Parts: sequence; structure tokens; C-alpha cells
Amino acid sequence: MMADTSFSRNEIVGLVVRLTLVSAVTFYSIKWIMERVDPTNKNKKKAKLKAEEQLKKLATAGKCTLAVDKLSEYEIMIAAHIINPQDINVSWYNIAGLENTIQELRETVILPIQRKELFADSQLTQAPKGVLLHGPPGCGKTLIAKATAKEAGTRFINLDVSILTDKWYGESQKLAAAVFSLAIKLQPCIIFIDEIDSFLRARNSTDHEATAMMKAQFMSFWDGLITDPNCTVIIMGATNRPQDLDSAILRRMPATFHISMPNALQRRQILDLILDNEPVADDVDVGKLSRATDGFSGSDLRELCRTASVYRVRDYMRNENKSNGCVEGVAVSRESDDEFHDALRPIIMDDFLVSLNKMKDSKMHCGSLPLQIRLD
Repeated sequence: MMADTSFSRNEIVGLVVRLTLVSAVTFYSIKWIMERVDPTNKNKKKAKLKAEEQLKKLATAGKCTLAVDKLSEYEIMIAAHIINPQDINVSWYNIAGLENTIQELRETVILPIQRKELFADSQLTQAPKGVLLHGPPGCGKTLIAKATAKEAGTRFINLDVSILTDKWYGESQKLAAAVFSLAIKLQPCIIFIDEIDSFLRARNSTDHEATAMMKAQFMSFWDGLITDPNCTVIIMGATNRPQDLDSAILRRMPATFHISMPNALQRRQILDLILDNEPVADDVDVGKLSRATDGFSGSDLRELCRTASVYRVRDYMRNENKSNGCVEGVAVSRESDDEFHDALRPIIMDDFLVSLNKMKDSKMHCGSLPLQIRLD
């Protein structure tokens, strides 16, 4: 009788072991299948690796000791877009013609972050939780946002709105919540949304349910930042269509800065900055160029100078091909890059005039510039 009881117990133990093994194999098999079926699995792995890299850089610089294992999978997706302030290659010295805007940003945004103890006794002097940069395209809004993050020494999340959209119901809301939960862990932090009007445009009855819920949750968490005086998280947006933004968003961005098209004096400052380290001939009249480029943005002026600089390379290649008896367009061998650069002539005024007339013709055909007289 005792032998039968012992045998029964062994059978039970064996059965339990077999069931445990089958359950484990089934669990990991289903998990493996789900990972292969999930179309976002590769993106999640890439995001985790990038997040680890960015957080490691912040830890090395002494800016943050946050570990990836303390983040949720949604926060990891957002953390992949963190930018270390030391990796930002834009500073105030790379921006010309916007001294008044820069000074105001320093006083209203950066100073309350860097010298927080000076503003602890008043809620009115604290840094705004929302900053809007608006104006025509190509006038330096994105440059200002990056330079602000570098100057303030804050963590910078360059939020790509596309990662907040997910086909699975409820995932977009979780990602929107992760933006704020991660920013709070990283504070002081600036969340930058370029072309914010495409994400937070005015709500209407035709909006998809998931989009409407994501916007509502985004604004709800934003209100949480506003009501917390100890939180140093700033939402900074840039747009050239502020009229398309929802009125509720404009209320949450009290600090607005209009970045207008540069005037003649500002265009001269921009040209001087662009041509500072370039080989320019003595006949180049920067003042004349600044007066002739009415309606040009900062990016237009950079393209003007780039095209003018290319003309001297084109002339060198043509002359070199002719002297060697080569067909135009065939690459010419040279002994060193130094010899090539030494052989190039400086940028002359004619290069700028040809480039200017070409850009004006293009702008007039696009309708972005009124009919003007060509400069010869």
C-alpha cells in the first residue's frame, strides 16, 4: 500500500514538471511569434539602442543619471529623440540680425532656468511653460530653439510627431503621456515641436477619434506642467501658420516671438556672418547685396552665397578641362586638396549677381517674390 502511494506521488510530480515545461515552451513560443508579427518590433529595438546611447552621453557629461531600465517602453521610444546640449552645433553666434529676440529669450526663458533661486519667491517671474516661435519659413526659428537649449544647458527632445501616431487603439495616448513623464524625469528639459500646426491644429468635428483623444490628453498633461511651479519643462513650438493653431494651444503658449523676414540691416548682418570665413574678392559689395535681396529669408541668403561659391568651382573645372584637353564634365585628377583650394579664385561680385538673378527668377515663377528688375 505504501509503494502504491509513493508511485502515485511520483506520477503527480512528473505531471507537474511536464505541465510546467509545456507551459514555458508555449509561453516563449507565443512571445516569439508575437514579436515576429509585431511590425514595430524592429523600431522598438532601434529606439532602445539609441535611447541608451543618448542617456549614456548625458550621464558622461554629468547631466543625467537616468537609466533605460527605469523607463517604460513608451518612454524609450521618446527617449530616442533626446539630444545632448553638447551635441548641438548651433549657438547664438550662428544667428545674426535677431539680437532683440535673443535678448528677450535670455531674460524670459533661459535666466529663470539657470538662476532658479532668484525667482523662487514669485510665480510671475518663472519660465513660461509654452513658447511659440512663428514667422515666415527660413527665418531661423529652428536655429533659435536649438541655440536656446544649448545656452540653457537643458535636455532637448526634438519631438517627431510621427512617432505619436500608432494604428493600435490607445497607443497614441500612451506615447503622448510618455512625452511628459520622460520630460519630467529629465528636467530641466525643452520639448521642441517643429511645424506644431500640423499636430495641434484647430479641432473640428471631422477629426478622427484617436487624433482628438491624443490632442486632449496632450493638453491635459500640459496643464499639469503649468500648475506645477517646481517643474522645469518647456514646450517650444515653431510654425509659419500660427492662425491654424487651436486657441487652447495658443493659451498654453503665452510667450510668443515673431521671427519676421529680415530687413536690409539684418540681411547685411546675415551675409557678413555667412561670408565671415569665405574667400571673398575686394569688389564684393555686401551692402548692395543686402539692399537687392528684399524678400529673402536667412536660408535664401545662405543659398545665394552657396550658389555663388559653386560658380568659382565650376569655372576652375572648365578651365582645367580645357587646359588638359578633356571633355567638359569629366573629373580631373589633382595631387592634393590644398592645391585645388589654392587654385580656386575668390568669390567675386559677378558670382553673387548671377546667383541673385537666378534665385529671383525662380522666386517670381513660384509666386513668392513680386516682379522686380534684374541686377546686371
